[in-house]
Amino acid sequence: MKGIIGTHMRYKGYIIPRARYLSRIKNSDISVKAKFKLSWMDYCHKVKNARLTCRHFGISPDTFYRWRKRYKPFCLKSLEDNPKTRRPHSLRTPATPVKVVERILSLREEYPRWGKEKIAVLLRKDGYLVSVSTVGRTIKRLKDRGVLKEPVPNFISFKKRYLRRTWAIRKPDDYPSKQPGDLVQVDTLDVRPIPSVVRKQFTARDVVSKWDVIEAYGSATAKLAVVFLESLTKRAPFKIKAIQIDGGSEFKAEFEQACHLLKISLFVLPPRSPKLNGCVERANRTHTEEFYEVNDFSFDIKELNQQLLAWERVYNTIRPHQSLNYLTPLEYITKWKNKERNVYGM
Repeated sequence: MKGIIGTHMRYKGYIIPRARYLSRIKNSDISVKAKFKLSWMDYCHKVKNARLTCRHFGISPDTFYRWRKRYKPFCLKSLEDNPKTRRPHSLRTPATPVKVVERILSLREEYPRWGKEKIAVLLRKDGYLVSVSTVGRTIKRLKDRGVLKEPVPNFISFKKRYLRRTWAIRKPDDYPSKQPGDLVQVDTLDVRPIPSVVRKQFTARDVVSKWDVIEAYGSATAKLAVVFLESLTKRAPFKIKAIQIDGGSEFKAEFEQACHLLKISLFVLPPRSPKLNGCVERANRTHTEEFYEVNDFSFDIKELNQQLLAWERVYNTIRPHQSLNYLTPLEYITKWKNKERNVYGM
């Protein structure tokens, strides 16, 4: 015998059955869960193998060893669940400076659809060295305290049409899109803030630099598509080599002729294939969520285009893009132009 505790005796870590039986008589008022855990200990005492016990009852070894460590044969209530919480008595107080919190709050209120990664990039540009996780925790605390409130979205609906165009040219599979301007996807977005008002937004996105050009009209016609093409060529900081469109009628006739005069290749998608224009489709979603749903935009086309132009500048020059390693499209294009100058010695 290695040790004796009252009427309980241990031998190589196991309790003598008689001593364990006496203990049970004395401490029999335990819960069903505790009795189930006690059956683990009895079975382990019988087979003298902890792993076999775990397999027999279908429990993890960590669970069994944790309860065997707590198990006291002279006090079966040791197998009861601890009703006390594991929450620490003292919690860590956030150490984020007030100036940083106020800046995070102002940026999130200004750009309510931007996440912690984008806001962290803007903070670093302002000289605040704050981690992404700190920004996320700060935003959560501000929401929990009711200081930061999410805007009520102005949900809009849109409908797209795809018309058959047998004469259209599809983009070759081996067509390269490596530099800004190699391929610009163009699409329309139906904006319906109220049932009686419909606005057609033309959206163009460069698939490489993510540079966007947006403009709204009262309808989507081929003549207005030509007007948008003129705006696109003026506001894009690169030469456009090719444009990809869907099968909408607004991209027929005059629009195709204008592309031919400007020597811009025109690629048309096959019917029911919006996924092939996924870059500009994602752009329409971004503009819907980050502009239309969180701003009180004007129904007047002229004023609306002024608001869209201001948002376009924010999108292209301030908003960090995850796909560009959190650079803005302008920063990406500037970096690309500097690289081109170094390569060609310009």
